[in-house]
Amino acid sequence: MEKKSKRSVSLMMMMFLFFMVISADFQGCFSAASQTPIKGESSTPANDRLGSSVFFRVTGNVYPTGYYSVILNIGNPPKPFDFDIDTGSDLTWVQCDAPCKGCTKPRDKLYKPKNNLVPCSNSICQAVSTGENYHCDAPDDQCDYEIEYADLGSSIGVLLSDSFPLRLTNGTLLQPKMAFGCGYDQKHLGPHPPPDTAGILGLGRGKASILSQLRTLGITQNVVGHCFSRARGGFLFFGDHLFPSSGITWTPMIRSSSDTLYSSGPAELLFGGKPTGIKGLQLIFDSGSSYTYFNAQVYQSTLNLVRKDLAGKPLKDAPEEKELAVCWKTAKPIKSILDIKSYFKPLTISFMNAKNVQLQLAPEDYLIITKDGNVCLGILNGSEQHLGNFNAIGDIFMQDRVVIYDNEKQQIGWFPANCDRLPQS
Repeated sequence: MEKKSKRSVSLMMMMFLFFMVISADFQGCFSAASQTPIKGESSTPANDRLGSSVFFRVTGNVYPTGYYSVILNIGNPPKPFDFDIDTGSDLTWVQCDAPCKGCTKPRDKLYKPKNNLVPCSNSICQAVSTGENYHCDAPDDQCDYEIEYADLGSSIGVLLSDSFPLRLTNGTLLQPKMAFGCGYDQKHLGPHPPPDTAGILGLGRGKASILSQLRTLGITQNVVGHCFSRARGGFLFFGDHLFPSSGITWTPMIRSSSDTLYSSGPAELLFGGKPTGIKGLQLIFDSGSSYTYFNAQVYQSTLNLVRKDLAGKPLKDAPEEKELAVCWKTAKPIKSILDIKSYFKPLTISFMNAKNVQLQLAPEDYLIITKDGNVCLGILNGSEQHLGNFNAIGDIFMQDRVVIYDNEKQQIGWFPANCDRLPQS
């Protein structure tokens, strides 16, 4: 798979196929890595807490890192773990300090179980063990899970429950107990290594998601947002207090049979502001994918448009570039997107189920400048990644925007922002 690709398309993409499937208005600045140890549960009533949010710093980039990650504390006393941020999957899991296969972290960076198994009778166990995979011979049996990525990577482990120390933006300190996976057998079959993180933070729409669990506990609304910097880093938040009341472009979510992915559409693709004839696109917003994936037909049509528009311009194919599938070069190494931006036209995704709702993409939103000074297309052929006819909007399309997944109102929104600038308290 292509980079992230390092953990390319998110694990719930495969399930989707199976089931048909900020601005200055921000308040508070709390990093999970810097949270103080929690001495006890807050006495704040649950209904009052629902109006607050949780904020985290983010590290990483689309290239060359290939993913964005966040640190969350687990346990009491808390221990920090870094997670790949993934809105395309539900289950949060961390590498387990157990007889372990495919674990990339040293032993002191793994999670150590402590008699905190989630029984298989728990509803979250049923949520992560759907269909024929769910077996519960006795209510107190442990809950085993097995999840698979679209790139055929996988994680096998057991479901646990532990405290997740959180500092809300209203100052409240909490340590809610939530279910997560302790993975002891990870596999990755792609050509690139997986993200160098302790696990994956699943932020999808399903019951096992950390978001859903926080909502059930009455801590935050079922809303998540992220702002990924084009350079490096950004921020992540849970809850609905950390975005402005106006200036956001919203499009409705489409409920799929799996009810786990952030799907929208139908949409039309424009090139240089003009119709391309590509309509009816069903799209998935997936922070677990560095790049954007179009199905074979849409990908080829887009590539043809770009290539045709480059005719007569001082760019030549660069087949020697191995970072991505389609790359170009100039007589001298390209140092910045500004050197070649004028050669490429903007792309626009126009959502047809809402009036005047568009995701406008400048050349820097779909191109990558590699370390060798070539420019590559950050849109890949999803059909080569087992995605069939589905289209996944990855991190490259979401850079320097606050993207909000509002499960309360069933809508996805975005607005431009400088993601290098963190919210101030």
